[in-house]
Amino acid sequence: MRTPQLERGAFLLLLTAITVAFCWVLLPFAGAVMWSVALAILFTPVYRRLVHRMKGRRNLAALVTLTVALVIVILPLVAIVMSLVGEAANVSQRMRSGDMSFTRYLQQMINAIPRWAMDLLDRIGLGDLEAMLDKVAQGAAAASQQIATRALAVGQNTFEFLVSFGLMLYMLFFLLRDGRQLSATIRDALPLARPHANFLLDKFITVVRATVKGNIVVAVVQGLIGGLAFWGLGVQGALVWGVVMTILSLLPAVGAALIWGPVAVYFLATGSVWQGVTLTLIGVFVISLIDNVLRPVLVGKDTQMPDYIVLMSTVGGLALFGINGFVIGPVIAAMFMAAWHVFAATEAGRSDTPPV
Repeated sequence: MRTPQLERGAFLLLLTAITVAFCWVLLPFAGAVMWSVALAILFTPVYRRLVHRMKGRRNLAALVTLTVALVIVILPLVAIVMSLVGEAANVSQRMRSGDMSFTRYLQQMINAIPRWAMDLLDRIGLGDLEAMLDKVAQGAAAASQQIATRALAVGQNTFEFLVSFGLMLYMLFFLLRDGRQLSATIRDALPLARPHANFLLDKFITVVRATVKGNIVVAVVQGLIGGLAFWGLGVQGALVWGVVMTILSLLPAVGAALIWGPVAVYFLATGSVWQGVTLTLIGVFVISLIDNVLRPVLVGKDTQMPDYIVLMSTVGGLALFGINGFVIGPVIAAMFMAAWHVFAATEAGRSDTPPV
């Protein structure tokens, strides 16, 4: 017997199945969709100013905003990726030929340790440095090889990259032009009280904007400075290590120091004192302080999550989604916290008032 409850249940089941199928269709280009949404959120204020100055000509304003995004963000990023592909191939070749050997570098550091320090390490059970550092060297070499392999894969999948790039630009134009109407449609469609729907969508927009504008910009600046420092000091594969420092800079507490720190120690241990001192000064007083100076300016304090949440969500996002995990991981974590905040507010009998 057909009842309203049965019809509603069947419709919800159909709606769920269609939604899952639509997401499955978009899955091959999930990265393009994600970055078009992120860039649209980031450049929407620019678009709105242009619409006002162009007296409501939305198509022209969206096209100009898209051009600005291309010049400021997208084209420089593509140029860096293309340069990284070539540099990664060079680093991979040097590692295979033995010209770049982490084991040799670490062995030089061990040989530079004073005898009294080795005796002290023997007493506390850490005297077998060669075995320990050999494992570290193997792990570092495997990680570097993996980075080089991923970078080379990017260069080999040129057609897929061009299709995703074109799709991202196409979507970005329409998200800029129709973003306000789309946002209103999503708010109306969500089966939530209006204050809760507004809170969750506003939180999503705030976190995406903060992540792209703050965390990623800060990480790029740190990686750029670190890469330039490596290049100036003659470190092989400076571009690759700059990208690695950019990735690690997204992680609180550890960051780019995991790369420039050991290199500075290597310089000091092998007698390259001025290189080691210079890299240490740059790392401590420039790279490490950028986070404290730029992040509060680019990311409001009210959007910050605890460092341990940022760390876990970023690492988890990278593991599950690759490069897109920079944004997806922290956004999922922020939405998780916001949704539970709404649930707690509802359970506490405050469902009629917007959460704060």
